[in-house]
Amino acid sequence: MNWLHSLDWGAIALNGLTLVGKLLIAFIAFYIARAIGRRIIAQSFLKMKNTKNISSGRSHTLEKLATNVLSYVLIFILVTFIAEMFGLSPSALIAGAGVVGLAIGFGAQGLVSDVVTGFFLLLEKQIDVGDYVTVAALDGIVEEVGLRTTQIRGFDGTLYFIPNRNITDVHNHSRGNMRALVDVSIPFEDNMDETIKLIQDACADLGDVTELIKEGPDVVGVEDLSSSLVTIRVIAKTENMHQWTVERQIRKVIKQAMDEHKQSIEEETPGDEEN
Repeated sequence: MNWLHSLDWGAIALNGLTLVGKLLIAFIAFYIARAIGRRIIAQSFLKMKNTKNISSGRSHTLEKLATNVLSYVLIFILVTFIAEMFGLSPSALIAGAGVVGLAIGFGAQGLVSDVVTGFFLLLEKQIDVGDYVTVAALDGIVEEVGLRTTQIRGFDGTLYFIPNRNITDVHNHSRGNMRALVDVSIPFEDNMDETIKLIQDACADLGDVTELIKEGPDVVGVEDLSSSLVTIRVIAKTENMHQWTVERQIRKVIKQAMDEHKQSIEEETPGDEEN
């Protein structure tokens, strides 16, 4: 136990406090640099969006990717600095990481596929943040596009993390106007010409009062026949992501028009009988 008394506890305490102080400074510098970097990135992409007419979704996608790259770089610098504090050679760590990475790389073909696919998703502008897409048999709104995974928020609120290698087909529903489609079933014995004119008039009035409809609505005609019902199809072109709203509005005005028509017939019937 004599060796304990021979230790310079004052120097050990001083070195310990110095090490803790350096660690605190390193972490504080890391968080400050990350905050400043994120602010610079956000301002740069905002300026780019305003001057180069980049879409909001595209700008948001690239901004998130740049922020992630910044975080990875700062973490690497922080780890290197901490290694030097403990007397470890950064070059030796990098070399060791390279050897380990090479060994892992042979078994990480999926990861490489994720990165390559993610790179081309971004390069070819196949999807952007905020787009409504169908990928890997999932529907939803894109929340983030990364080099390894793509995050999609389902309409029920579920957040899906999809490895990019699983994205083989991309169905982007947010590029251009969309189609609203409504099928109306009426009794087989009803007058087709009269009913189609009634529906068309109601839809024309709707198209005049809502800006969500870009073209139509138009009655295509009879879509299907059954033993007791006739199906009439109505289509319209709408602003993107508003096709469901327009479909609900079309159903509403058709129902109101049919109710009014039915009521007018019922009101006229007693008079006809009296005459």
